[in-house]
This record gives sequence, C-alpha cells and structure tokens, in this order.
Amino acid sequence: MPRTAVTVPTEDGACAATLHTPPDGERRPAVILYPDAVGARETFAAMADRLADLGYAVLLPDVYYRAGGYAPFDVTTLFSEPAERERLMALAASLTTEMIVRDAGAFLTFLADRPEVSGAGAGTTGYCMGGRTSLIVAGHYPDRVVAAASFHGGQLGATDDPGSPHLLADRTTATVYVAAAENDDHCPPEQHERLDQALTAAGVKHTIDTYPAAHGFAVPDNPTYDATAAERHWTALADLYAENLRS
Repeated sequence: MPRTAVTVPTEDGACAATLHTPPDGERRPAVILYPDAVGARETFAAMADRLADLGYAVLLPDVYYRAGGYAPFDVTTLFSEPAERERLMALAASLTTEMIVRDAGAFLTFLADRPEVSGAGAGTTGYCMGGRTSLIVAGHYPDRVVAAASFHGGQLGATDDPGSPHLLADRTTATVYVAAAENDDHCPPEQHERLDQALTAAGVKHTIDTYPAAHGFAVPDNPTYDATAAERHWTALADLYAENLRS
C-alpha cells in the first residue's frame, strides 16, 4: 500500500506524518487516524494501510511533533517499567485540547489541498487517547468531519474535564461510532452513558457498543490485543465510512 512521508505545517511548527493511499491512484475521501498514547509507529502505519485499502486517503500524524525526536516506546514492557510509564504520561499530558484543535485544522486544510483527496467531508478515527481526540475534532470541525469513530477511547464523558467530548455533542454533526472495552477504567460505563445522553439530546446519529475485550483490543502491538474484537472494529469502521464518507 503506498505510503508517502509528508510534513504538515501547523501554528506550532512542522508535524511529520504519513499519507496512506489506495494503490489505484484514484482520489479518495480523507481520514485522519489518531494513534493511542504511545504515538504513531509501525503498527498504526499498518492499520492506516488497511484503512486506505478500504478506499480512503489516510493521514497518520505524529501527534507529539512538538517534543522533537523523543525516543520511541517499547509497548511490550512500557507499563512494567515505571520510568517509561512516567515518561509516556508526561508526553501525553503535554498535548492539550487547544493543541489538538489547532492541529486538526492544519490537518484538514492539508488534506483538502492534496491531489489524492476527494470530497469536502472527512472522517476521523482514534484509539485510546486518540479515540477522545477523534470526537473532539468532530465537535470542533462540524463543517468538515462527517464520520467519527472512537475505539477503547478514554475520558469521553468526564465531568472534571472541560474539553470532554460529551460537552461538544451540540456542536457535532458527524455520525459517531464508539466502541468501548469491558471493565475499562479509562472510560467506565457511566461516562459512556453520559456521552450517549448528550449525543441523543443533541440529535446526533450515533452508536455506542461495548466489546467483550480489554482496553487496547484493536491495536496489534498491544498486549491486550484481541483478534476477534479487532476484526469487529474493522467491520464497524468500514460500515461507518461507507455510509457517511463519500467522494
């Protein structure tokens, strides 16, 4: 699957990214794929390839570009090494909602100008931290994002977070798909209920499912990866975009 290394100009610098496109060279609708807290890496590049093969031009950004050349994390040992976990948490905490929104505007502008991209509408999808990001971007860019997905996303209906996605429901026009994990401390059932209530009250077309799998089920290099749940997530994502994201 074709991958192109690109640089997206933003208000805060230059964001490295890869653009993944179908091999036929045709113009396709744009999707932004937001990685989990560990950041963009080969496992997400492979996921972007698979999404491109479904018929989309997929941008995978380095969401931590402001940190410069940070050392990559080893997912297999990350959470058993306190120093590495602390480094990751600090990096994730450095990415504010305001930064996310600014960057998304730059990503959407970049994609609109690319010859590989067709149509005015875009999709977003994300995993863990990226799942929250996906919904935030949909809420802040309702004129551009027509379909937004979140897989084992964290803090989607947090009452102590002024940037929580559930507070953006009345600004969201995208069709929303959320897949939660069972027994997930990152986003417990009451947060999904709060998100569901907010989206319903705002008249947003949405689905919130709970998969019988652990947090991180869709990401292949995650120790909690679940092949059955991951295939279910691919089917749901394909259906969401096929119905809502067209050239």
